Amino acid sequence: MREAGAGDSKTLLLIDDDPNLTLLVKDYLEFRGYSVLVANNGQEGLDVLDQTMPDMIICDVMMPELDGYAFVQRVRENPRTNWIPILFLSAKGQSADRVKGLSTGADVYMVKPFEPEELVAQVESSLKAASRLREHPTGRLEEGPTIQVPFDVSLTPTELKVVQLVARGMANREIAEQMNVSQRTIESHVSNMLGKTGLHNRTELSRWAIENNMA
Repeated sequence: MREAGAGDSKTLLLIDDDPNLTLLVKDYLEFRGYSVLVANNGQEGLDVLDQTMPDMIICDVMMPELDGYAFVQRVRENPRTNWIPILFLSAKGQSADRVKGLSTGADVYMVKPFEPEELVAQVESSLKAASRLREHPTGRLEEGPTIQVPFDVSLTPTELKVVQLVARGMANREIAEQMNVSQRTIESHVSNMLGKTGLHNRTELSRWAIENNMA
């Protein structure tokens, strides 16, 4: 019997070339109420996206034909799909691998093997964050004039990733856990961005990022 819950009416695209893992993850997610589409590699994943629009993508990194990094880049470059939250599943668990995955454009990086409950928790968290963004179609978190910052502000790749997660409504602690760094490091990045932009708080930073299509 399928377990009803937060997954009802949500469609996930699962991309992995390991048939055993694909079957296990698909069965578990469907049991939790999600509808799951399956692709064996990044190219097949792009073909699926040409036909339908999932609420989230779960993607392996190392795959034939088109690997996870190249797939995510293609998804992020396409205005039609660049909003879709993406979760990377990978056997590569070094800090450099996590940083590369997140910098490429993934929202979450999980290392195999993983606990199914943790996967579901990450999926639900990502879907809630995406839903919060869709509730503000004008790209503004609150009423008010467009945020003004110096025209020559330049963010580092890490700062850009941090501000994207800030704009998704994530706390510094959550961002630190996702990027596998200390909370103090994230606080330092946020402080640096506030200094660069002349903004006063995380709310203004979020609005600025969304209004300038950074998130």
